[in-house]
Amino acid sequence: MQVVKTPTKLSDGRELIYYDASPQPDRDRPDLRGLPLAQPDCELRFDPLQRTWVMYARQRQDRTFLPSTADCPFCPSTGTRLTEIPAPDYEVVAFENRFPALAGPAAASVPAVPPDELLQTWPSAGRCEVVCFTSDHNATFADLSPDRVRLVTEALIDRTRELSAQPGVQQVYCFENRGPEIGVTQIHPHGQIYAYPFVTPRTRRMLGGARAYARQTGRNLFDDAVAAERADGSRLVLAGRRWVAFVPHAARWPYEVHCYPVRRVPDLASLDAAELAELADVELDLLGRFTRLFDEPAPYISAWHQAPVRTGRRHFALHLEVFTVRRSSDKLKYLAGSESGMDAFANDIEPEHAAARLRELG
Repeated sequence: MQVVKTPTKLSDGRELIYYDASPQPDRDRPDLRGLPLAQPDCELRFDPLQRTWVMYARQRQDRTFLPSTADCPFCPSTGTRLTEIPAPDYEVVAFENRFPALAGPAAASVPAVPPDELLQTWPSAGRCEVVCFTSDHNATFADLSPDRVRLVTEALIDRTRELSAQPGVQQVYCFENRGPEIGVTQIHPHGQIYAYPFVTPRTRRMLGGARAYARQTGRNLFDDAVAAERADGSRLVLAGRRWVAFVPHAARWPYEVHCYPVRRVPDLASLDAAELAELADVELDLLGRFTRLFDEPAPYISAWHQAPVRTGRRHFALHLEVFTVRRSSDKLKYLAGSESGMDAFANDIEPEHAAARLRELG
């Protein structure tokens, strides 16, 4: 797919990049807002009990919260209203988040913390970006055309490559939050990208399990888990030539789908043209099912799990996880005492039932 990439700068120094399927006008239009230089106030602190880093970002307390359509900062700029996107229209655009959880030169990763270092603080590093899928404020991802989904994916691939090349970045995470119940603060259809200076706890646990499995069996855990789900079949949602999607045997969320390419690859940038072409239809199919799941579109998180940049790449498998916190039209799945306090999930809906329901909606 042809992609025209046009980088520019916002008035506070943040980078903005237009992604178009063909050359478009107005991509050099300046940001006339005259914002002060962006100076995020972030830091990292180490939790010695769980051996994890926690992000602190004081400026996020003041971020824009559920603005009206007329005040949406992700809509194109007009003659009377200036927004984050200076052009009067766009296809796909990525830009540095004005209220990031991570910010700072990614010249070095977080340090290896000695076991007896109990109060470790580290300057924040990394980057947070916003990716707007369309200029249409009222659209959803499921409303996009296959060509637009492909353009969004090409933008995610480009950002994954560029952010992975920064010396201190250890992992690149692309995701979409949809719906106020998830915690969305902007309704306009968009996703986000986090470039972490550490490997995230979830990925670290998955890699630990994959390495242990390889030592014990000589095989890849992701390959065998996907093969087991395909052989069982009771939780399959869809199976194409190059992608397969299923509700996992031990799903934590009421409706949760994991989608894998048949050929194991570590990240989005490793997909070939045929896999990318089929992926657009697969994503639209899956998110369309979540749209039809209840009386109104389900709130969801759609998350790309990619291998870390510098470790575990031969063990890890790229996959998309989509899940909703809604368990029925009028009930949410709250992370209460066991889930929030102990990270031990209890689910009211059996994975086989969830898969059957999602199959019906295809």
